[in-house]
Amino acid sequence: MIENQIDRPQKKTLKSRILESRKFIQVILGPRQVGKTTMVLQVLNEIDAPNQFVSADNITNSSWIDQLWEAARFRMKQQNLGEMILVIDEIQKIPNWSESVKKLWDEDTKNKLNLKIILLGSSRLLIQDGLSESLAGRFETIYMTHWSFSEMREAFDFSLEQYIYFGAYPGSATLIGDEQRWKSYVRDALIETTISKDILMLTRVDKPALLKRLFELGCLYSGQILAFNKLLGDLQDAGNTTTLSHYIDLLSDSGLLGRIDKFAGTTMRQRASKPKFQVYNTSLLSAQQAFSFKDVQLEPKIWRRFVESAIGAHLINASVSDGINVFYWREKNEEVDFILEKDNQLIALEVKSGKNTSAKGIAAFNKLYHPKKSLLVGGDGLTIEEFLTVSPKDLF
Repeated sequence: MIENQIDRPQKKTLKSRILESRKFIQVILGPRQVGKTTMVLQVLNEIDAPNQFVSADNITNSSWIDQLWEAARFRMKQQNLGEMILVIDEIQKIPNWSESVKKLWDEDTKNKLNLKIILLGSSRLLIQDGLSESLAGRFETIYMTHWSFSEMREAFDFSLEQYIYFGAYPGSATLIGDEQRWKSYVRDALIETTISKDILMLTRVDKPALLKRLFELGCLYSGQILAFNKLLGDLQDAGNTTTLSHYIDLLSDSGLLGRIDKFAGTTMRQRASKPKFQVYNTSLLSAQQAFSFKDVQLEPKIWRRFVESAIGAHLINASVSDGINVFYWREKNEEVDFILEKDNQLIALEVKSGKNTSAKGIAAFNKLYHPKKSLLVGGDGLTIEEFLTVSPKDLF
């Protein structure tokens, strides 16, 4: 498989957790096509322990987990196994999955049966609901984000320009020589599958056409600040801003399209502000446009937006995996592209893809909020390539 060409950093974490004597349910979350299944199979191949990998795709019977679990218990008893690893993929597809897992896990703990459990899911919202409701204190989470520039360069020899435009889905990387085929793959196998299987089939969405149109427009405006009220004018049967905000949350939980709120010092004011739309992977922006890779590079204004979207994607993926809060800041005519917040520390970040290196917004922000550091990416600051090879958590 393509993903076998590199080892993602989460692999080491999973392997060490499985090998240690302390036992927790390992929950691996992440968007489709980022290598969750491949990583787990790699770890299973490297660990000398009996294991079973099953997928819950197309399973609708909640008793399926009980039957699967009992079969693993029987196998351990018959073969006199001291431990076994059971992996269940697409766990969110099963009704009331968390209640079943809790009951069975607690029975094994009481009986001192060392059946180790790994759960995989591509819908962060549905998985986390089950974890918080039923499995508190019983699990650890590993979140796998979209691939980084460093990973795409190592695995597929992507240039910086290719990464900015074609993004970071490993399964599509070998198709970029035929751009129309690449766009079709991203739209059909990634976007449509995620929306139909991870959102519409598993969550109540009263206006699916509205959600899909919101996603299209959100990608089109990626990197731009846009009030929901203004967006209503571009949507038919739009309902209200609360509905749109909820749909953005669903798209974000599936690793497609997120929102970056304005930094305003208080959570209430931040959530009430105009959001900046942000794709989690720039291929989601490119695949839905008529222009080509070559066309985009010849248009400085459009290319600048792609560069900022690539930086934003790098940051919001880190917000999920590393607990970094990402904002933008604007007051009157002054603006800072990104504000990073972690452990009450702030970093102001301005992106420049052209010759203009002015960063007046950072100076204004510094006077008000005194961040730990201010960074210019592009221009006379860090190069875009340098920044995309740095983990955002290492900036603090």
